[in-house]
Amino acid sequence: MDGRSWDEPRKVDIVPGYQAFAEGSALIEMGMTRVLCAATVEERVPPFLRGEGVGWVTAEYSMLPRSTNVRTPRESGTGQVRGRSLEIQRLVGRCLRAVTDRSALGERTVLLDCDVLQADGGTRTAAITGAYVALYQAFLVLVRNRLLNEVPLDSAVAAMSVGVVGGKTLLDLSYEEDARAQVDFNVAMTDNGKLVEIQGAAEGAPFSRETVPEIISLASVGMEPLFRAQREAIQSITGRA
Repeated sequence: MDGRSWDEPRKVDIVPGYQAFAEGSALIEMGMTRVLCAATVEERVPPFLRGEGVGWVTAEYSMLPRSTNVRTPRESGTGQVRGRSLEIQRLVGRCLRAVTDRSALGERTVLLDCDVLQADGGTRTAAITGAYVALYQAFLVLVRNRLLNEVPLDSAVAAMSVGVVGGKTLLDLSYEEDARAQVDFNVAMTDNGKLVEIQGAAEGAPFSRETVPEIISLASVGMEPLFRAQREAIQSITGRA
């Protein structure tokens, strides 16, 4: 709908170190979607991990009131976190834990706050992609402070949306496209080609099994610009690729 080819992702830009006081932070822009990701390191783990010698990586997600066309009430005003926010923050946490060597991290927690400044589809995929850069920076701080020997990440992780709109499979859906999709998928992958998570559903009629590998294949095409943006953002703060 915005003039892109069906297999062309939106322009992505990641600005690392966006917040001065966070151990790690990144502003990610995917088209008109903008998400601010910030990492906080805590020298403790949840009670169920105490004494286990492993760390924890978790996330929180929220949308600012005017990130959308109409005002979204603050969740603090309602007294509870919406189900959609819980689902997305759990997804972000799972994706980041999947690539973290939690034994090397030790009994520490890294909390990723992902706040949507502007929403035009793909906020969860942008949150995962941007949060990885913030997490890398936080680990780099621990290395520089000699609390870790090396950055405890096995690979990069990013995520991309794919959907079937008007019978056509499209990459990286905007909000307008997502609202019209007959099939909607979010795919998270590592930069060595492994799958971390696949979320998919029919918005109407069931879809064929053959649709699934087609969607995964298209998502993998859209991943390389995301991994490249992550590498460039990290290189800009480390001085090396």
